[in-house]
Amino acid sequence: MTVLIAVAGALIVAGLIGAVAEATGTRVLPARPQRRSVARRSWWQRISPRTRRVLAIAVLAGAVVWLVTGWALAIVLIPAAAVLIPWVMSSNEASRSIERLEALEEWTRGLAGILTAGQGVEQALIASRRSTPAIIQPEISRLAARLRARWSTEDALRALADELDDATGDLIAANLVLAARRRSAGVARVLESLAESVAADVRARREIEADRAKPRSTARWVTLITVAVLAFLAITGDFVAPYGSAIGQVLLAVYLAAYVAILVWMKRMTIGQPLPRFIGATAKEAAR
Repeated sequence: MTVLIAVAGALIVAGLIGAVAEATGTRVLPARPQRRSVARRSWWQRISPRTRRVLAIAVLAGAVVWLVTGWALAIVLIPAAAVLIPWVMSSNEASRSIERLEALEEWTRGLAGILTAGQGVEQALIASRRSTPAIIQPEISRLAARLRARWSTEDALRALADELDDATGDLIAANLVLAARRRSAGVARVLESLAESVAADVRARREIEADRAKPRSTARWVTLITVAVLAFLAITGDFVAPYGSAIGQVLLAVYLAAYVAILVWMKRMTIGQPLPRFIGATAKEAAR
């Protein structure tokens, strides 16, 4: 019966991992068969050191709970909850997207200032690397390296748009491509106006994210209170005693899986759809 419980818990956790992979767009299988060995070893290597520590502590805690209470399901559910619930409650993706937009705004303003000083587009792009915000420093550094390597300006900017992978980055790259083609005056003014537009977009996204944070905060508090009450009842009374049986543990696994699935669904509802891109390789694939 213990084996049956462990298998049921493993299947439920696999379903939760699949739901998270679907929500985040993560590829479960490798893109090409010849890289299968990389995919096999990447599950543990891709996660951050902090997540590894949390998993190790959660597995140890699950083993202790199993030994103390006899609940074999704890060794599966506690690590799954320790990883999945913080991810569901977090808003790191939206915050990072807003930070990148702010960095693009700052970089565009700096680039406009360099162009105002009379430098050409290519020289201004290379010089802008020194004052680029850290979050987009790698992309701008590669852009400067491509220009130094005698790439055409248009190809280098299209590659930049693909690396930024954002509609706002496409808009900035498109304006720079036009500037490189026409070599006309007024590029600095266009970039300054574009920076103002990006700043307005950042303000709007921050307001939207503040509204989305309210239901996440409510769900976080409900989850913490629920866990605290269940832990208190497990220690002080017989309320959770029926869940110690084999059928009770299977039912408990189903209930917890349903709760986490609802949290994943809630998170998907709060994730905004990105604007469609119109430049670069990604836009070409979408148009096919």
